Amino acid sequence: MDYNDRFEKLVMEADLNTPPPGSEPERQAWFLCRAKKIVENRVRKEGRSLTFCVETFGCQMNARDSEKIIGILKSAGFAEAASEDADFLVYNTCTVRDNADQRVFGRLGRAGHLKKNRPGMKIAVCGCMVQEKSNVEKIRKSYRFVDLVFGTHNLYRFPEYLCGCLESDTMLVEIWDRADRIVEDLPVVRKYPFKSGTNITFGCNNFCSYCIVPYVRGRERSRAPLDILNECEKLVRDGVVEIMLLGQNVNSYGKDLETPCTFAELLEEVCRIDGLKRIRFMTPHPKDLSDDVIRVIAENEKIARHVHLPLQSGSDRILKRMNRHYTKEQYIALAQKIRDRIPDVSITTDIIVGFPGEEDPDIDDTIDVVRRVGFDNAFTFIYSRRAGTPAAKMPDQVPEEDKSRMFDRVLKAVQETAHGRAQHLTGRTMEALAEEVNVRDNSYITARLSNNMLVHVKGDPSMVGKMLQVHLDECRGFYFFGTAL
Repeated sequence: MDYNDRFEKLVMEADLNTPPPGSEPERQAWFLCRAKKIVENRVRKEGRSLTFCVETFGCQMNARDSEKIIGILKSAGFAEAASEDADFLVYNTCTVRDNADQRVFGRLGRAGHLKKNRPGMKIAVCGCMVQEKSNVEKIRKSYRFVDLVFGTHNLYRFPEYLCGCLESDTMLVEIWDRADRIVEDLPVVRKYPFKSGTNITFGCNNFCSYCIVPYVRGRERSRAPLDILNECEKLVRDGVVEIMLLGQNVNSYGKDLETPCTFAELLEEVCRIDGLKRIRFMTPHPKDLSDDVIRVIAENEKIARHVHLPLQSGSDRILKRMNRHYTKEQYIALAQKIRDRIPDVSITTDIIVGFPGEEDPDIDDTIDVVRRVGFDNAFTFIYSRRAGTPAAKMPDQVPEEDKSRMFDRVLKAVQETAHGRAQHLTGRTMEALAEEVNVRDNSYITARLSNNMLVHVKGDPSMVGKMLQVHLDECRGFYFFGTAL
């Protein structure tokens, strides 16, 4: 649990006999204090605890946002439920692909049936999906039982919306086109006590032709370096040993600050924090990954030996249509530079197959990059037409059967390369962070190596959260069985 001390003090000092303050975060502290009173009164009246459930879709930044939502709900007096049959249900949504929207609408339909049998139940929808006006209108028209809809730019106002939601039976909708400030002084409940994500940037300026993110997350905004470092230091004092620095494009961090600070400089400062054992970051853009960043990774053992470097396509023609701003050979040269400077690095990637206009020669180019770079893993996706993006309007959409055939070719190449690279690690002893009791066999602990691969070792729950020296006994393709030494 990582409640912000300053914010909790503001909540305790809030005077509900006066109007809510105009400044932040004092205003949200006032509303959270008010929400606590409302919840306390309902608990007394109903003779039971009120429960909540937060369902998260999408990326690590959404997961971090959900930790804030959970922190606020717990601070208000709600207890976490094991299912969606709760008094306050939140769907924190993703909209990268159209099927992500459809999943949420399907879940909303089931939630509507739950609400009929639970008087006083509240349902909220937030996140990227509702930054699209068409989705908000669909909720207004077809899901009238939803109580609260808010977007990505005004998440920090959730205490205020929570109060409004608890005090009214009218649907509350608050969607902003842009953020007016960065407010991070909110309660947070981490999923893991020993590792955490920390936002360093919000939004994206790249406008890849297939991607909706810049339209729903807004333009890039960097947090002040001192705020990030203070948060990281507090996390370490609270028992965190691994921190992931989060942003849509971490490599462009700091360009919008009054006093510029590069991502490489920020990384160096985070490395100086005593007690922090491992640092990860997600996600860099190949066009912005500087020599300085590579140097800092190479010189600092705290930084995980893992670089996720999204390729998307190996065809210059398709890369140009995607608006990626690099060529096939530039990408290969960058990957080789990373491997030369950091010999034990794991390079993973994202690949989109079946982009509009893509043909077999383009797939040949992608497979060539896979083999020449030697990816340790790749998240390979079939292109999904995303309304609101330039790619969705391109006339030469690829037939589904061709997409599937192309996907199978790329996936085969990825698996062959990744299996070969993993096999080379067999017999080595490496450091791993024990993350959880194995979900299939509780006599094993699942741990994560610096290169991001998983290794399962015999153990017990007392090992979770600790750094282990693990001998890699047997490679099973994308993961290992090992022995904790």
